[in-house]
Amino acid sequence: AGVVPFPKESGLFKGRARLSHLANKKMKTLLHMAALSAVRYNHDMKAYYERKVVQENKNKMSTLNAVRNKLVQRIFACVNNNRCYEKNYQRLVA
Repeated sequence: AGVVPFPKESGLFKGRARLSHLANKKMKTLLHMAALSAVRYNHDMKAYYERKVVQENKNKMSTLNAVRNKLVQRIFACVNNNRCYEKNYQRLVA
């Protein structure tokens, strides 16, 4: 989906990690819009975003990419476990 940064390295050169341009652009656009909405309306994501940007001085776009990654992980977990999303999910300890 294009939310994982890939390192740009060649020989002795080590550049910044960048997002893949080969990803599905429509999927990236939808994830970006979902992340913006999550940062605006979801209290957990908003707190995470503000903590990273304000307290840890992270770049806004890299933090937004981390929010996109969190959304993908949550969606993937719901699909894999064949469950609907639960806001107050508690993992069962065996």
